[in-house]
Amino acid sequence: MAPNENHYHSSPDHPMPAAMIRSLCACVALAASLAAHAAGPLVVYSAQKEPSIRPLLDRFSGETGIEVRLLVDQGPVLVERLAAEGANTRADLLLTVDAGNLWQAAERGLLAPASSAVLDARVPPALRDPEGRWYAISRRARAIVYATGRVQPSELSTYEALAAPQWKGRLCLRTSKNVYNQSLVATRIARMGDSAAEAMVRGWVDNLAVAPTPDDTLAAQAVAGGECDVAIVNMYYVARLKRADPALPLAMFWPDQDGAGAHQNVAGMGITAHAGNADAARALLEWITDVPAQTELGRLNLEYPVNPGAPVDPLLAGWGIFKADDADLADAGRLQPDAVRLMDRAGWR
Repeated sequence: MAPNENHYHSSPDHPMPAAMIRSLCACVALAASLAAHAAGPLVVYSAQKEPSIRPLLDRFSGETGIEVRLLVDQGPVLVERLAAEGANTRADLLLTVDAGNLWQAAERGLLAPASSAVLDARVPPALRDPEGRWYAISRRARAIVYATGRVQPSELSTYEALAAPQWKGRLCLRTSKNVYNQSLVATRIARMGDSAAEAMVRGWVDNLAVAPTPDDTLAAQAVAGGECDVAIVNMYYVARLKRADPALPLAMFWPDQDGAGAHQNVAGMGITAHAGNADAARALLEWITDVPAQTELGRLNLEYPVNPGAPVDPLLAGWGIFKADDADLADAGRLQPDAVRLMDRAGWR
């Protein structure tokens, strides 16, 4: 009986042809792709505004064929939404812009370990959850912006020094309701203790030139406009202003370079505990921490990459290398309630 020409039986004497191997590999890859898409689109709950992340997600979709849908809101709102939805959530990934929010989500059981050797290799330990429940995708420093015509860098040193009498009527701050300020104070409590941190914050409040601003951009613009001489802001707000107007009389100063270093925070992502598309979520996390995506993310948002192999945006590189505080980012979440109470006692509104 003649063999069926439509079937091939491999044996040591008759190895499978290379072309057939390639064909079988393609079929396996297609089956895996279809399995990954079976759960539907990848849904991301994002505290990052859509223009800051959508171009990158569209690039991911173009390269992988995985559709990404966004739901945008504030970080704490998204955490509460995940908790309320429970197992019925459609979210596969949580993207939020403060380590405190990530810590809260993880502690409440809303995030699942990613279990990815790729992520562990690309994201340094200080910038990820020890259990793999969230990973930073970008870094930012909360530092001091100063008016170049009215302040010399030699006058600046630490966060605590801005509480000194020489800065009376010269300091601008964003409102204490902002999570970035709450995380900054939380990590100062961890570093200094409650009493010293409260004395520092009281000094800041005493030195305010104007009432706290609603956002960091307004604080930086107040410095440029002469309402105050210094402010504590996330560096990317100043970078955006300088990108639009390089002549703006503002410069960044990195505090505590002889001590713990400048306060560091992150934007990060975690796979939700009830993700219906966990494989695609992990694929996005791994993709966004690779060098090409990290480079593009830094360009889009003017933040620092978490992958040590990715280059820093030229505008940020022009500000020089700084020492970042390597404090446990979990303190930003764990001590946040203490920070809020401290700020309230000190009169920071």
